[in-house]
Formats: sequence, structure tokens, C-alpha cells
Amino acid sequence: MGITGTVGKRLAPRISQAAPGLTHGFVRTALERAINGVGSLPGAATIGQRLLDEHRGDVDKTIHELIEMHVRYAGAQGFVTNLGGLVTAAVAIPANVTGLALIQCRMVASIAWLRGYDLDDPRVRNAVLATILGEDDVEKLIRKRRLPAPPMALATAPQYDPDLDRVVAGEVAAELITRVAGKRLASTIGRRVPVVGGVVGLTVDGFETWRVGRYADRELLPRARR
Repeated sequence: MGITGTVGKRLAPRISQAAPGLTHGFVRTALERAINGVGSLPGAATIGQRLLDEHRGDVDKTIHELIEMHVRYAGAQGFVTNLGGLVTAAVAIPANVTGLALIQCRMVASIAWLRGYDLDDPRVRNAVLATILGEDDVEKLIRKRRLPAPPMALATAPQYDPDLDRVVAGEVAAELITRVAGKRLASTIGRRVPVVGGVVGLTVDGFETWRVGRYADRELLPRARR
């Protein structure tokens, strides 16, 4: 584990203490809002259909545009929530975590919908959250037997396992907090320049979102719509 990962692991419990609502429950809330929409933000199926119409039914082009769109969203919110540097870190990190969860949940859920998955199916919802962990972390959790299978298999499992709800949401919450606290705050501490922290936040959040999107594109293979 690199220095940023180490910093993230050390800071994550402190962040959770400073923001008690930042537990696995916020991940489920983010997923619900990502799927159904919130405020002026359209839900996953709505934005998926809109882009699909723009690309005349070409699913692959739609997914490409969807990923690029959410990378821009993630970069923008990463920049804004890191502009304050160390002074506002206690407030910015929880905001960054919840914002990143919402953006990545909507992106992956939209990809799943475009590939023919039912977003009301709890198995699919767990698959969406597992995808956010990224391919490397999913493989590690499978080896440790904390996850039974990769996202595609979770989404198409013969039966729904309710015990997975808390496990997957907890892993996603811990991973998002670690990413935000470690990769970005460590850079900000090292430089002690607020604007640089914003630039680092933009780059890291955008890149991580791109990686998650590409993983979803590879992992969630097409299914026939029912």
C-alpha cells in the first residue's frame, strides 16, 4: 500500500467520527437517488434513454458518452470540494465522498440499464455497488471470501442474498472514504496549497470514475430485456 492509501486508512475512522452519517447507509441512499433521480439530476434510466436517443440506439456509443459525462461531473465536484485545502478538509471530505458515490452509482446503474438489467432487482443493485469498488478490489474481496462473485455473477445469481446488502455497501463506503481521504488529502497536505488540492481532486476523482466506468463496460455484459 502506498503512502496515500496508508493516509486514507488512518483518516477514514476519524472522518466517520466527524460525520456520523457517513456509514454504509449513505451508499444505499446514494444508489437510490442515482437510480430514481434527485432534484434536477435525472435518474439512471432517464439519462441512459436520453443519451441512447441522441446516439440513435447505439448502446456502445451511448456508454462511451455516459462515462465521459460522469468523468467530467466527478472532476468538477472533486475540484470544488478540495479548493479549501486543509482549512475546510473536515467538511469537504464527507461532501466529496457522498458526491462521488452519487455520480459513480448513476454511471454504473445507467450502464447496467443500457445492457438490459433491471434496476429494481436487488441483485443488480448489489452488482452496481460492487462495480464501484473496481476490478482489483473485487478480486481481492473474492479471494478473501468477502464477496462470493464478481458483479456480473451477482446480478445474475439464481437467488437474492440479503446478507450481501450490508457487506457490499460497507465495502463501498470504506473504499470511497479511503480514496478521498488518502489520495487527495495526502496530496493537499504534502503541498499545503489549496488550489493545488483542487486540481489533484479533479484529476483523481475523474480518473477513478473513468476506471470504474470502463470496468462496468467490460463486466456487465448485455442481457435480453424482459
